[in-house]
This record gives sequence, structure tokens and C-alpha cells, in this order.
Amino acid sequence: MNSRLGRSLIQRTLFAGPASWASEDLYCKIETGVVLRRRGSIALQAGAIVHTNAYFGRFEASYWQRWSTVGSVQVSVRVSGPEGVGLAEGVIRVRASDIGSHVRTIAVAHVGGGDGDSGPQTVTLDAPIDKFLDGGAMWLEFRAIDGPLTFDEVRWSADGAGAGRPTAIAICTYNRADDCANTVAALASDSEVLGIIDTVYVTDQGTDLVQTRPVYQDAADSLGAKLHYLRQANLGGAGGFSRGMFEVTAGTADANVLLMDDDVRVEPETILRMTALANHAMTPTLIGAQMLYLYNPDYLLVSAESVDLPELQAGLPADEWCLQDQSVIDNIQERRIDAPYNAWWSCLIPASVVREIGLPMPYFFQWDDIEYGIRAGSRGFPTVTLPGAAVWHADFYWKDGDDFGQFFGQRNSLITAAIHSDFEVRALAKVLSRRVSQAIVAMQYGYARTLLSAITAFLEGPATLADGGQAALSKVRAEREHHPETKMSPISELPTTIPVRRAVGQLKEGREDLVLAKRALGQLSGRVQRGPVAIAYEDAHWWHVSLFDEAYVTDASQTGVRLRRRDPALAKSLSVELAKTIKRFHADAAGVRAQFRAAVPELTSRGNWARLYGSD
Repeated sequence: MNSRLGRSLIQRTLFAGPASWASEDLYCKIETGVVLRRRGSIALQAGAIVHTNAYFGRFEASYWQRWSTVGSVQVSVRVSGPEGVGLAEGVIRVRASDIGSHVRTIAVAHVGGGDGDSGPQTVTLDAPIDKFLDGGAMWLEFRAIDGPLTFDEVRWSADGAGAGRPTAIAICTYNRADDCANTVAALASDSEVLGIIDTVYVTDQGTDLVQTRPVYQDAADSLGAKLHYLRQANLGGAGGFSRGMFEVTAGTADANVLLMDDDVRVEPETILRMTALANHAMTPTLIGAQMLYLYNPDYLLVSAESVDLPELQAGLPADEWCLQDQSVIDNIQERRIDAPYNAWWSCLIPASVVREIGLPMPYFFQWDDIEYGIRAGSRGFPTVTLPGAAVWHADFYWKDGDDFGQFFGQRNSLITAAIHSDFEVRALAKVLSRRVSQAIVAMQYGYARTLLSAITAFLEGPATLADGGQAALSKVRAEREHHPETKMSPISELPTTIPVRRAVGQLKEGREDLVLAKRALGQLSGRVQRGPVAIAYEDAHWWHVSLFDEAYVTDASQTGVRLRRRDPALAKSLSVELAKTIKRFHADAAGVRAQFRAAVPELTSRGNWARLYGSD
């Protein structure tokens, strides 16, 4: 890490985002007066007060006390005034909160106010990292009392260099050339952060190549020998990210590997903060960034995520106190929340962890990050989802859940549960049967077929992962082609006069199976409302759509509709196949579980991934 006089830089205080679409209130807030906010500085007129108790402005002391060896920090601030004029009087305070949002002052520095030198002064304040174990953070407050003052070059530092590991960035991409080029350019845009980046690996698995973009070429000139452009067959996100991890751990050098999606907007400061905490961690630790919404840039997906393996569900709030789908300008997370995994939109993994527990499972798509985090935790390597470290990623709300990815999500969740849970076969069979049956009654026949194929693929055992996903991808796409409701139609196909049917109320807890049986009977017997209706995406619950025999359901993207039509013969056929599949699951799942558990070392080995890359 950047170190001066035996200290390491662990955070910078910035006052505006990397681009104008990021609200300045994510970085600092004006309490009163006239203030000019720039990326690296704030200029206050007399009487102005600014504080950094904001999402990117806070120092997350609770996470540092819990997970690092650092016992105190030092904050340095450069203060200046108009040229040739004595420095006006001002005050800098280090403020702090606790789990209950009670505010206290940790340190105070007074500047100017006399007849001394008018040139810039650097002020330092020391703050212990204590009394934060369960929650709370530190931030700065700036006041200009009797004249204009500018505050800049705000640096938080710790004693020693920590582990001193550089960070390698691993990005995988598939036909998102423009997005990926912009992401690489963002990494090259911050010279101070670039100093801690050892290498950038771009694994291009597509046909629209990133290296053809002028933006990428300009970034390549800045990155120089640090940038490595790799081409390989499409092995999905798992294959792309694993390639970066594979390259970083090829030698014996100690490093961090930071996995990053190709279509994120990057806050370069995030890389510095993740690297700093990882290098000062008590034990090798996975450091994850949070996800802010791309279309609503001050909204947070969730503070930290958890998984329910018996229900085959992930992306759940890790704690009832999590912020979720909320503005982080209006809401602040004080409580420290621990996470079992972090999604790979941005997640840092020390190379020593990869060498100890292996590479990811060859899942192709979905659950690779979840399984890896669980595996790391089971081997003593925790995951920390760090507030104030974030990337902007496309809002999940705009993505329809009925797509080919559901095959990989269902199959890979079963494999993960087989490896890392008690794997109660009877209970899991009920979960699977319920999930497929809900798709059938909602007239999502292609989705039901996708889920059935995923269960069958799981029952094939480790052989389903042999080619890294290409055969499965082709098969599921071909199967879905036979089901018209899997395709989005233009809005012009929506009848001009059609009733809109809103869902009323919610499904009562404990009545799910009873309602499901009733809806299935209605669909098969034709006791449903006849004629086409329109249903908004947010109302497209299975228990509502199944009341009709023809429904135009708005696609999540809001750019078209999907027409679902009742087909009793197809519904009956799928239900019969479901019964046979679940019977086979009851008979074979326990044995398949044992096969997957035994195969993990080989599946996650360098040799297996080298074979998939075609470089063995």
C-alpha cells in the first residue's frame, strides 16, 4: 500500500463522485452556508459547515475494529485560503457514531485565525478505533468561521504497511464490449489507486471484442504492462473470473485478486478501501463491495446478503437490520452486519485463500460466488461486505426472472446445497415440486421445463459440469424455443382494449400449498376467467396469473409483454414429468450428493480449469 513515514493509506475522503450522475450527497453534506464541492476538495465561505457523515464519506470503524489489526487511525487534511491573505479561522472535528446513532466528538483541530503564514497548512488528528464493535463509524466536520477556507488532500492512515499486498483486477466479459471498455478506463483514471493495482486481467469470452474499442485502447496506453487481455471460449462468469484467479495464483507471489463485473460503474476509491482492509485483516478475508443501483444511483440493493440452502434461496438480507432497496443518502447503516458471501460484482479474495481452498466450481453462471464464499467460510476465511465500498450495477428489478439463467440457478443451488448443507432430500423435493408447480399454474411452461431440466442435470452428478456449461447452455436454449411465453413481444401486440387485472392482497402464510392445489385444479378444468387480460410485472404472482386463461404480462424491462396462454395438455404433461423427476430425486439424490462432495477437489483444481481453458 502507499505508505509514508511508516504509515499506510487506508482511505481518502472525497467530496464528489467520479462523474456528475453520482450525487455529491453520497460523499458529503452541507449543513449550512455556501460551499463548492469538487472531487478532491471543498471550498467553504465564512460561516459554512460541511460534514462527511455520508455513504462514501464515513470511515467504517466498526468493520475495522472487528476485522482488522488496526487500533487507531490518523487523519491528515490540507487547509488553505485565498492567496496572500492570512488563513481564516476554522475547525476540523472527527465525529463518531455508535450502533444506536448517538454522536460524539473524537478529536478537534483549530486552524488559522491569526497573523501567521497565509500558505497551506496540513493538520493531523488521531482517533482510536474503539467503542465500535457492534456498529458505528467516524466522519469529519469542517467549519469556516470568519473567512473562506479550502480543505483537500484528506487522508486516513494507519501505522505500518499491513500485508502490503498489491491487488490484481480480474474482469470477465461476454459481448459487452462498450461496458467493459468503460470499466477498464475507470480503473486507469485514478493515478493514486492505479499505484496499488498490480495487474488488470480482462478475460474476453465473446465475439464483439473489447480490444476493438477506442476507450479500451486509450486505457491500455495508461495501464501499459499492467493490462493483460485474454481470450477463451465462453465458460460463463465462473470461467471468466476463475481465469483471473488462475493467472494471479500461477506463481508464488502474494497478492489480492479483485473480481469485478464488466458492466459496472466503478468508484475507484472502492478498490483502495477493499485492498486496505484486506491487507490489515486479522486473517485472510474476502472483502466485498456493496451494490448501488445504476438507474437510481443513491439506492442500495442490500447491506449484506445471506443464503437459505434448505430453500435453495440466495440474495436474502443477512440481517433484519439490513438496508434494502433504500436510499443511502436518506438512510445510514450503523449496525455492523456480517455476511456469509459477497456477490462478484466486486469482491476481493487474497491469493492465499485461493491456494488453500481451490478455484471456483465450474458452474458457468450463478451461484459460483455463493458457493465460494460458503466454502471459504467453512475453512476459516470470513467474508466482509464493506459499506462505503461500492460499484453501481444495473438494477435487478429490470431483469425478468424467466430466462435461461434459471437453469443454472436451480442446478447450481442444488449442487451447493449438496456440498454445504444437511441436504434433507424429502424437504428439498417439496421445495422443487412447489417451485415447478407454481410455474405450471402460472402458464410459464418454458420456465417449468427449464427447472425440470435443471433437476435432471443435477441428478447426472459431476458429469453435468464436465464441459464448463456449453452443452447445458445450448440444450436449455433449444428447449425454451418451443415455448412462446418465454419470448418478449412488442407492445404493439397488446390489444388496444383489454382489462387490467391488479393483484389484491397477499398470499396468506401457511396457505401456499392449498392455494397451489386449487389453482392447479382450476387451470386443468378450465374454471378460470376467460379472455385476455393485462397484468403488470409487479402483480405477476403465480397465485394471481393462474386465475386467468390468457394473460399479457409486462416484461420486467418495461419494453414489451409476454403472452401466457393456458394449455391443459401441456400442463398435464409437465406435471406427469415432474412427478417422475421428483420420484427419481427421492431415490438418487443422496447418492448424487456424495458424488459431488467427493468431486469438489478435482472440480476446483488448477488441472481441471486448465483443461477447460484448453491450456492443459
